[in-house]
Amino acid sequence: MPASRYTVSDVMTHTVVAIGREASYKEIVELMHQWKLSAVPVLEGEGRVVGVVSEADLLPKEEFRRTEPSLPGQLEEASKAAGVLAEELMSSPAITVHPDAPVAEAARIMARTHVKRLPVVNALGMLEGVVSRSDLLKVFLRPDEELEEEIRQSVLAELTPIVNVDFAVQEGVVTLRGPLRDRALVPLLARAIRAVEGVVDVRMELNGAVAA
Repeated sequence: MPASRYTVSDVMTHTVVAIGREASYKEIVELMHQWKLSAVPVLEGEGRVVGVVSEADLLPKEEFRRTEPSLPGQLEEASKAAGVLAEELMSSPAITVHPDAPVAEAARIMARTHVKRLPVVNALGMLEGVVSRSDLLKVFLRPDEELEEEIRQSVLAELTPIVNVDFAVQEGVVTLRGPLRDRALVPLLARAIRAVEGVVDVRMELNGAVAA
């Protein structure tokens, strides 16, 4: 079955607020406040991403204002407390994603690295945009009618005549009803429908019984 057609380039923000290595601490804070950002990419040259300054990189200046680090793991954070320029504050290398990456891949990167925003870069590391957690949620704005059409064309059409069930989509939840002789197909069918970007959940009501 075809993979979801939604990629990072479909949902990312193309207009990006970025800074250079020499941006000052206060300038960075002001930009974040003005644009309501949690992080900004740091660029050099013609737009190559060399790092990211996030709220977490800025907070040590306040955290260690009156105290010294007491745990070994705090030494790196404490060293940023003395930083005044982006190149001293930034996390480098930056955690990035490519524009042609599936939306699910960007979500996995964010979850694994605990970041809220990812710079989107091309093969040369040049900035093309930024994708945030809220951007990734845009796929759930797809209308039910659009989801129905994709499920019909990209999932059920390939399984016919093996699978001949009715289905409906309401608020992104897909419910399948009808006879299904081969119950081994239930997990395959559920997995294929869940792979459609924008599907919130899949409910099976097959042969009169509810299957998870």
